[in-house]
Amino acid sequence: MGIISRFSDIMKANMNALLDKCEDPEKMIDQKLRELKENLAEVKKDTAEVMAEETRCKRELTKWQDESKKWEDLAKKAITAGKDSDATQFLAKRNSANERVASAQKVFDTAKANSDKMQQMYHKLENDIQILQSKRETLKATVAVAKTQESINRANAKANASKTMDSFGELEDRINKRLDAANAAAELDAQEGH
Repeated sequence: MGIISRFSDIMKANMNALLDKCEDPEKMIDQKLRELKENLAEVKKDTAEVMAEETRCKRELTKWQDESKKWEDLAKKAITAGKDSDATQFLAKRNSANERVASAQKVFDTAKANSDKMQQMYHKLENDIQILQSKRETLKATVAVAKTQESINRANAKANASKTMDSFGELEDRINKRLDAANAAAELDAQEGH
């Protein structure tokens, strides 16, 4: 039973050692930072696309605002020139352009809100990466201290002779009992021979 228990303990220790090697904290920290940097690159690309869409929507809004102003200016000139029928046509075109302005304004507002959100996410991720990079060195130093402490603990366990001394004491007791028994048997043999 003792051999099976000892074998089980050795196997558990070996498995834990393998797991510790597989999960090297320093490598995991570096891997997480690489993943975050890859995510940052993707978020940057997506943010640029959303910002470009905002710019396109702003350009469209400005185009319709300019169109509305152009028709309004023409209507004012027509009224000043006494051409009321032309002014009416120009005002109708201005009203149509104003409807497009309202529609373009809604689209632009949505694009602007999306762009602002994406930029916030990008800057937050960028900031988080900078914080993690500064923590990285502290974490690596902590891992190094932990490894040193583990080495000290292992060395201390190996250097701890009290268990070995206890085992030797037990062996010495058994040997002494055997010697005593052998001496007693020899003494009895010697007494019988007299």
